[in-house]
Amino acid sequence: MARLKLGVLISGRGSNLQALIDACAEPGFPASVALVLSNRADAAGLERADAAGIATAVVSHRDHAGKQAFEEAMSTALEAAGVDLVCLAGFMRLLSPWFVERWRDRLINIHPSLLPAFPGLDTHRRALEAGVRFHGCTVHLVRQDMDAGPILVQAAVPVRPDDTEESLAARVLEQEHRCYPLAVRLLAERRARIVGERVLLDADATAPEPLLNPAP
Repeated sequence: MARLKLGVLISGRGSNLQALIDACAEPGFPASVALVLSNRADAAGLERADAAGIATAVVSHRDHAGKQAFEEAMSTALEAAGVDLVCLAGFMRLLSPWFVERWRDRLINIHPSLLPAFPGLDTHRRALEAGVRFHGCTVHLVRQDMDAGPILVQAAVPVRPDDTEESLAARVLEQEHRCYPLAVRLLAERRARIVGERVLLDADATAPEPLLNPAP
């Protein structure tokens, strides 16, 4: 089976991009990064891609007359690179319904909460304020509503009594770096099927036993 070609969209440092680059460098991983695209020329993640010998492109929203033209330019660059799956990794622009539908079921995102809880920004602060026992991250297929769509992979971390936003964010980020490559693998190996607005996993890809916090 041919390796799935990824296009990774970034706006900043690209730590989840690096997790994908590292995973794709492993023997037998069923995907490769074909293009890293940023809307910012100063995004540090572009240097990560250059260091790994991966093609990069900058498509600035400031250089186009409106969102449609900007997204058409992005889509053209992704298509020219032969991209099969678009991965949002800290891409700080809201995508239009046109782009989402153009790449429907081939566009995924990682979000730092256990969706559908805490969509949007400031997820770690909001989790602490809500007093939740678990927090985490979610990889999901993108739909027109913000931080919505069929869920592929989630990871939960316990919230500790002494947690700050920074300490909680650091533990969640560790799990993000595990979840994103796993989600790509499930799609590339066709062990995840999209049925309506749900993702069905093959039997060997099911979740572990439930977690309980505090532990019994």
